[in-house]
Amino acid sequence: MAGTLQILFLNPPVTGNSLSRCRSSHLPTTHLPFSGNCNSIISYRLHLGSKFSSPVRASSQHSNKGNGCGDNLPRATAKNSDWVKPLSGFVSNNFLPLALIGGVALGLANPTLGCLADRYYLSKISTFGIFIISGITLRSDEVGAAAEAWPVGLFGLVSILFFTPFLSKIILLLKLQPQEFVTGLAIFSCMPTTLSSGVALTRLAGGNSALALAMTLISNLLGILIVPFSISKLIASGVGVSVPAEQLFRSLVLTLLVPLIIGKALRECFKGVAEFSDRKRKLLSMMSALLLSLAPFIQVSRSRSLLLLVKPAVFLLAVVLGVLLHLSLFAFNALAISLLSTISGGSESSFSKKQNISAVLLVASQKTLPVMVAVVEQLGGALGESGLLVLPCIAAHLNQIIFDSFLVNVWFQKEHELKSA
Repeated sequence: MAGTLQILFLNPPVTGNSLSRCRSSHLPTTHLPFSGNCNSIISYRLHLGSKFSSPVRASSQHSNKGNGCGDNLPRATAKNSDWVKPLSGFVSNNFLPLALIGGVALGLANPTLGCLADRYYLSKISTFGIFIISGITLRSDEVGAAAEAWPVGLFGLVSILFFTPFLSKIILLLKLQPQEFVTGLAIFSCMPTTLSSGVALTRLAGGNSALALAMTLISNLLGILIVPFSISKLIASGVGVSVPAEQLFRSLVLTLLVPLIIGKALRECFKGVAEFSDRKRKLLSMMSALLLSLAPFIQVSRSRSLLLLVKPAVFLLAVVLGVLLHLSLFAFNALAISLLSTISGGSESSFSKKQNISAVLLVASQKTLPVMVAVVEQLGGALGESGLLVLPCIAAHLNQIIFDSFLVNVWFQKEHELKSA
């Protein structure tokens, strides 16, 4: 009796069927000399004294362990949920950089799978799939909403396709071993803007997402025409190699423009496709990231033996060069927007609107990796080993996303503080 009362006092009733069954198995109510009065229980506990304390406490602990009535399991479950939710949220929010890093790591760890994928042309299939997804998710009404800010969009296109590629001449002056690291970054500077990152970050920053989408679409379409000639004139001539621009143009049309048109046609012709793409944009972006991660996986697998010969200090220097490239693009666009704002009317100018500024800075300062991979595939080793050309660009692509994500977070916090004030 004393042990039973001690257990009841030390373990107050807990809601729940399993706990109620457990409590009833140890404490049948028909054996109690009183009917659940709390004061009676406390007074009876005090009357018993302390001589039963140790055995009863041990009995209580044994009861909790043996019958599963303690708090250990709920506490363990709570601890698990405490780290599972933040981890899943981190993976979801950073799926693209994690996928790219995973592709590089898997290529270094097991190059056999990557070489097998290369044998069956999975790199071209993945590029085709990325641009089909881009076409399916492309909304026509958002493009028309950017008409009011056309001067800002025009500057963005000129910066992406004409101004920033000239940085490749400066990059080629650098000397690194292997030289493919430098050449790869030079090719990367000639690319159009990213297909999804710039638009997504513009939306997060509260910028003009329609303008960002228009610049992304037009720059990638015009880039098919301009990129082959930019590489031929700015890069290939400096290393004594002639790039077949016409052949490269045809290949880019087949691997980039055709799937983009197919995806857009599917969206416009079938209402269910449009509804599905709008409802599952997060899923489609993850699929696109997985397809994109195949490129570094295959390229690194093919060039693993060469990559292992590269000194870590040299690769780290190439990564730093990629960071400096993005910072240079960002600084150039920021300075140009400031000058154009002053020239075109100050605060009344479209260059002075915060939404337009964030759209141009984010979109015009980024370079796309899928188009660069498609270009390198078509070069056929004319400018160096494909894996060595792509590897520093993967790092540069990750760096620009991480840097701009941090910048957007700072902008968002400042905007939130202003609204609160």
